[in-house]
Amino acid sequence: MMYVLDQKLWFPDPCSSNEHGIVAVGGDLSAERVLLAYTQGIFPWFSEDEPIIWWCPDPRMVLYPTEFKISKSFKKTLRTTSFTVTFNTAFSAVIEACSKMERPGQEGTWITQEMKETYVELHRQNIAISIEVWDKDILVGGLYGMHLPSFKLFSGESMFSKKTDASKIAFAHLVAWSIEQKHTLIDCQVYTSHLESLGAREIDREVFLSNLRGE
Repeated sequence: MMYVLDQKLWFPDPCSSNEHGIVAVGGDLSAERVLLAYTQGIFPWFSEDEPIIWWCPDPRMVLYPTEFKISKSFKKTLRTTSFTVTFNTAFSAVIEACSKMERPGQEGTWITQEMKETYVELHRQNIAISIEVWDKDILVGGLYGMHLPSFKLFSGESMFSKKTDASKIAFAHLVAWSIEQKHTLIDCQVYTSHLESLGAREIDREVFLSNLRGE
């Protein structure tokens, strides 16, 4: 059964998703609905020519912050880099750069104009945050996502890099910040070999949702 959302603000049980992890289609991208989705372990992901699609995949890709893998060479990079890192100083620029990154095997972007506007609004509400990496005054890397402190969770949305290691430096700062915040998980949503190389791993959806519920 596929749930089709209307204007009513609700989501079905995320465990009712189909075999691909799709929970529902339709609805809207209001800041209220998107925030509700994340608090239930659901996120939007779709192409411009598709309806809004809401996901809760099984398994779920996550990083336990204390399991972050950092090589000796990258530790040296963090110590010696001339890049500077900031938090929440250029959110709109970060999401714009993420939307324009060319990614292998992917045509176009899922970060539509409407989606950008929604996350910028969530940023105004101090819910969506960004980390920026600068080479002098040029933005060369960064990431953004949803900060849900009451759930001890950061849900990563996208990152970009215009210079070697720039996004990886942003991710390392995210991990350190998440540990300071006492977050249990960084939600990476779906598997990539790059995330796996950094220590992320797939867990059962029910384990992820139990963690989200604080169980």
